[in-house]
Amino acid sequence: MGALRDRFWERPLADLTTEEWEALCDGCGRCCLHKVEYEETGEIEHTNVACKLLDTQTARCTDYKHRKAFVPDCLRLTLKIVDDVSWLPPTCAYRRRADGDPLPRWHYLLTGDREDVIRAGVSVAGRVVSEHEAGPLEHHIVEWDDEDFDEGEEAA
Repeated sequence: MGALRDRFWERPLADLTTEEWEALCDGCGRCCLHKVEYEETGEIEHTNVACKLLDTQTARCTDYKHRKAFVPDCLRLTLKIVDDVSWLPPTCAYRRRADGDPLPRWHYLLTGDREDVIRAGVSVAGRVVSEHEAGPLEHHIVEWDDEDFDEGEEAA
């Protein structure tokens, strides 16, 4: 990984290097969960069913570098589409920075600790089931309680 600029996360997303873009991810794992979209309404519901590559205990991809080879429809979040991905949680660093908001106070770039996303209750670690075990997605619809997250407060 290349050198990361000091406080790069405060820059506009368009100014980030590839390494900085990747480093912005808080590792919550919510983008790696299956969603149910209803064709007739376009409504999207969230599930607690994880992609087969997501380690359900750590919320980390087990083969991030090669994930598209195993999961061809894995979404690669880019600057071009970040505004169009409506299901990104309000806590997501990409969503927040695209909206001009600061990182949440628990983000590892502010605290230095990647486990803070878990302690904040934002991570899916330990809260999801693998797609190998889940069965029908419709049986796994969940509502993540985003109101519990103090997403706008920056670290002191």
